[in-house]
Formats: sequence, C-alpha cells, structure tokens
Amino acid sequence: MLNEKDLQQLKLQEVSEKKVQEQIENFRKGFPFLEISEPATVGRGIIRLECEEVDDLVEIYKGFEGSRMKFVPASGAATRMFKHLFEFVEEFPVKGDDCFIDKSFNSVAYFIENIDRFAFYQALKDEMWKSGFNIDDVIESKDFVTLVKILLNPEGLNYGNLPKGLIKFHKYSEGSRTAMEEHLVEGSQYARCHENKVYLHLTVSPEHKQGFQALAAQVLPMFEEIHGVKFYLSYSEQKKSTDTIAVGINNEPFRNADGSLVFRPGGHGALIENLNDLNAELIFIKNIDNVVPDNLKPQTVLYKKALAGMLISYQSLIFDYLSQLQGNEELTADFLQEVLQFTIDELCIIPPKTLNTKNPQALLPYLVNKLNRPIRVCGMVKNEGEPGGGPFWAKSSDGSISLQIVESSQIDLKDAKAKKIVATATHFNPVDLVCGITDADGAKYDLLKFVDPNTGFISVKSKDGKQLKAQELPGLWNGAMSDWNTIFVEVPLITFNPVKTVNDLLREQHQ
Repeated sequence: MLNEKDLQQLKLQEVSEKKVQEQIENFRKGFPFLEISEPATVGRGIIRLECEEVDDLVEIYKGFEGSRMKFVPASGAATRMFKHLFEFVEEFPVKGDDCFIDKSFNSVAYFIENIDRFAFYQALKDEMWKSGFNIDDVIESKDFVTLVKILLNPEGLNYGNLPKGLIKFHKYSEGSRTAMEEHLVEGSQYARCHENKVYLHLTVSPEHKQGFQALAAQVLPMFEEIHGVKFYLSYSEQKKSTDTIAVGINNEPFRNADGSLVFRPGGHGALIENLNDLNAELIFIKNIDNVVPDNLKPQTVLYKKALAGMLISYQSLIFDYLSQLQGNEELTADFLQEVLQFTIDELCIIPPKTLNTKNPQALLPYLVNKLNRPIRVCGMVKNEGEPGGGPFWAKSSDGSISLQIVESSQIDLKDAKAKKIVATATHFNPVDLVCGITDADGAKYDLLKFVDPNTGFISVKSKDGKQLKAQELPGLWNGAMSDWNTIFVEVPLITFNPVKTVNDLLREQHQ
C-alpha cells in the first residue's frame, strides 16, 4: 500500500508508518459512537454557584501563588466569518438587487445597512480612499461589490484571509481593538502572576504568525502601561506530525496528481500537543472569538477567577487524598470508602460494574488512577440553540461513567434513546476552561496519556473533483481530555459571546 516514496514523505511529515496504518484502519472500521447515559444538568453534574460562593472562590484564587498562563487557539482563518459576503460577490452578477431581498440579521443587506457600526469601518474607509474610492460615494451609488472586495481581498484589507485574532472587533473612543488585543486586556485582569507578569500563548498558522507578532509589537507597550503589567507572548503552530492521512471512498490512501499522499490538518484536537509543551500550574483556555468590550468584561473576569478558585480547591482535596493513598500508612476500609465516595459525589465518576469496591486490593489502584491525573473546571452556559458540544455523563473505555464534553458528531442520533438524551440537555460548552496540568509534586503530566483515541471522527471532503475521507483527532476539550478529572460549573450567558459571522459584531454585546 505504501511505497518507498511514501515512506520518504512520511519522514518529512514526521509521521510514523505505524501511525498512518492505524489511521487507515480507523477509516476502515470507523469510530464508535460515545455511549451517553444522561445530560449533565444543574444538581446532576453541573454546579450552580451562589453569589457568596463566587466571592469565596475568587478569594481562594487570590491566594494562589503558582504559575499561570492563558492559552488561546487562534489559528483559524476568518474566512467563514465572511461566507455570506463571498457568496454575495459571486452571486451579484447573476442575481443583482435580488441579493438584498433578505434583510434578516445575518444578511448582506443588514451588513451594508450597518456598515458604519463595525469597528473596522474607519480602516475600510481609509483603505478605500487609498484605492481611489470615497466610501460614501460607493454606498450612494450602490457599488457594494467594490466595497466588499476591498474589505475581503488581498489588494484591500484582506479580511477574508486573515485569522480572527487580527480582525478589529470592538470600537472605543481611542480607537478599535482586534480580538487578540481584547485577550491581552482580559488576560491582564485574571491571568497575571506575581510581579504583574502575564503569560499568553497563542496557537497560530505559520502564514499569520508574523501578523500577530507585528500587532503585539505595536500595542504591547500601551497595554502594559495602562494595566501595569508585563506581557510575555509565545506562539506555536499545529505540528505537521498531527496531520492525518486522507483516503478515498475505498479507504485506500488518497493521492495528488503527482502520486504523493494527501494529509489534512487533524482539527483542534491536534492542539493537545501544543498544550502539552507548555509549563504552568494553571492554564486558562478560551477561544479567540469569544471576547467582549471592556464594559462587559467584569462578569467574565469574575467567573474566570471563580473557576480557577474552584480548581485550586478541588486539586487541594485530591492531592491530600493521593498523599494518604500513596503513603506508607495502613489504609482502613472506611478511608478507602470515603475516597471512593468523593470520586462519585464530587468528581462525578461512577465506577465500572466490574470493580469490586469492597476489595481494598482492587479499589486502591482504581482510586489512585482516578485521582492522579489532570483536572479541568469547565464553564457551561444555558443552551439557547447554539450548535456544538455539551456536557453529558458518558461511558469511558474502562467501563466507568464520567462527565464529558461531547460533540453531536460523537453521538448516534439515529438511536432513539441517545436522541432523547440530547433533546433533554440544558447546557452548552462555551470553551471556558481552567486546567491544572501538574501533579502533587509540581511535575507536569504527560497530557498525551489521557487522550481517548477512539473519539476521533471521519468526514467526507473533496479535492480535485474527487471525494475523500478525512479524519479528525479527538477534539481538544472532547476526547483529548477524556481521561481528565472534570468539574462543570454554570456560568452566566453574558460570558459567552462568540463571533461566528461578521454580523455577530453588530450584536449589542459587541457594540
């Protein structure tokens, strides 16, 4: 199946032949659906905090003296943000003014009508002037194709090819800020370490790294002076070794016209490798497009600190139990049962039916295994119809049932029972995580040991007019963190304001 030339290509790709064979086998047998038993709800897997509890947790975080970092996946291009504008440019020569019949929120008509409300309006106006156009004249003459082209195309602002992090999101009296700048400001408010240092790590595409670095060089001195901090920015790229091989519909390797193998990015699950390369006791994770202007930041900052306080609180209990379990003292049956009850009631891990919980020799290694692993506290918002993952109780490969963030692609929606469980779900995953990746001695866990390899998924794509099958790795906050200890906490909806389309920037929360 693989020839000598293929093996040379694998070497350059930094992928082993064994891994490629495993991926091809995954295509052949498919990935199993995740077995979910019920949705995580408030009081049954999701913690709802009272105001005084939030304050107490913030105080716990204030006393934390360890290292911390903010991790922002920022490699995604903004192309999908402008999908309806690209379609408009293509369709206008045929449809003409019919393109403006739809005046709904996500329409081109709504975009044009509110063009001056966008944070990038002044930049667009200046760019059009450089290209010999007056924006007011262009709008009056209804030459909207020219306006959109200058916004999207490389000879203009190039917004159609930039990453979301470099798009101007919010307007202020002193100027506009990009999504990256909002993450800097936000990070200064909850991720600062001692001596007012703020460590921020962004995963970026190779072609955009220079743009991020240029923006950072331009704005960091100003933000450091305003917020009284020193920023330390680092970047990483998705590793070539995490790309996955593509196959044809017959599950044979898909090849380019020159006979070379086709590899595709492994999805955001590949970023577990980037996260694994970082060294901090506490890491905040948040998507690049989920930011708000300064007037709405207080709630976000408050709950980020509370989530961190909760992680520290649980971690302290876990480390204390581990120290006793792994110590030299003789353990009583009552103590082992106390720890087991802690894993059930607090960490929401239902032991496998095969485990004899009355047998200390079987129970002790089980408890050590479940406690001695990374921990994450995940904010959850009430589901208001957003697509994407949610919190469920799901069966793990060892037979235990635990809390997992599950994507719809992982669930067999043709199964009536599973479909009913999904229909009764109440919350949604906004990617609002605080992670503890070090053990009781401060040594970093190898995060790659806690990935469930059976939670990837397969999709059908096309290349050169032919269909191919692509394989995505277990998602970063799904299967890649499957074997972590997981705490779900309800957070206010105002802390979740993603920008999926450019028109989302016209929502009240981004104005």
